[in-house]
Amino acid sequence: MGRVGTIAGALAGVAVAAVAATVIASALPADRPATTGQGGGQVAYGAITQLGTAPDVATAAKRLQDRLHRLPKDHTAWAELGLAYVQQARITADPTYYPKAEQAVDRSLALVPDDFAGLTADAALAAGRHEFADAVRLATQATKANPYGPLAFGVLADAHTQLGQYKEATHAIDQMMRLAPGVSSFARASYDAELHGDRATAARMLDYALRDAYTPADIAFCRFYLGELALRSGDTPAAADHYAKAADADPAYIPALAGQARAAALDGRLAEAAATYETVTERLPLAQYLVEYGEVLERLGRDARPQWALLAAQRDLMRANGVRDDLTWAEFEADHGSPATAVEYARAEYARHPNAVAADALGWALHKNGEDREALPYATKATATGWHNALIDYHRATIERALGHDATHWSKRVKADNPHFTPTLPALQRPS
Repeated sequence: MGRVGTIAGALAGVAVAAVAATVIASALPADRPATTGQGGGQVAYGAITQLGTAPDVATAAKRLQDRLHRLPKDHTAWAELGLAYVQQARITADPTYYPKAEQAVDRSLALVPDDFAGLTADAALAAGRHEFADAVRLATQATKANPYGPLAFGVLADAHTQLGQYKEATHAIDQMMRLAPGVSSFARASYDAELHGDRATAARMLDYALRDAYTPADIAFCRFYLGELALRSGDTPAAADHYAKAADADPAYIPALAGQARAAALDGRLAEAAATYETVTERLPLAQYLVEYGEVLERLGRDARPQWALLAAQRDLMRANGVRDDLTWAEFEADHGSPATAVEYARAEYARHPNAVAADALGWALHKNGEDREALPYATKATATGWHNALIDYHRATIERALGHDATHWSKRVKADNPHFTPTLPALQRPS
């Protein structure tokens, strides 16, 4: 389901306050936004990304629109509005916000070219549209314009991760941690550690993030990702507990409800999972959730075609608004459709974003298409970071076995990484 892209989008949108337009505000920690006071109507630059619910972001966007009606040359407010639209696209799964974000960002940069606020917002927009090479270029420019803006380093880290440039991603995270240790930087450090096979550090970073969290949205976010880490380790009860606490902290946080559905399905409670997924997809029809719901329906012997139709509609809507997600379709076609089509999507994704997940998708698509010899180098690259990922390990074991190789090592890795792994629900076991 293109989950590394999903992770990058989530981290780009979580509480990653950067700096305000003033020197004083730039000294504030990342997760404590500055404001201009009750009457100003302006949010500190970067603080817009701290708003975790759709109503919060919509309210902030309205305040910014009102301010810009009075002060149309406020380039920082235009950048903030662009970020608000990117955030709305992420939260609502409505990509029509991206063209609005582009217009706002363009206005900001037209007023003050090469300003760090506009460049950072432009980088976040590029990342939201999965144009990660552009995101790296723009975020790098933003960090040069303002070396003290943590948000730009966060976007830079996400984009480097998407491009498989893990050393550069780690460096950007280190810079962000130095500038603003908080929920966003700890969350990124957690995922970076997990990618490199260090689950203990990944959990510790999320614990740090949880300690620093103070808004309901931040607490829910941290609890959710602790649940994901537990689920990928095979500890379903612990995962379910974290998801429940995430939902308690912020009932509007849909990923917590999706996590509960995921845990129920992997625990064998398929009917309960299907009912929960129905609610999830009605409230937030992300491609990820539609595929997970469809897989659960298929396991129950029900018709998943309505979910696949919604998925296709979502793809078309994304494309119409400048979002290209070949990874989602590579994974979907390999598991539920045409392997040959999966190879086409996976090759396109890997050419643009040669990361571990894209390598896994291409290797698996080639395997499903009967091209195991060509698949193995990609499966090898997918496992090269040391990531303890049972699904990726399973894919490599299957490819090795198909070639007549001894797959004992990778089969054991699957069980070691997740003793309760099942290949029949692959979408539910990808990192979310």
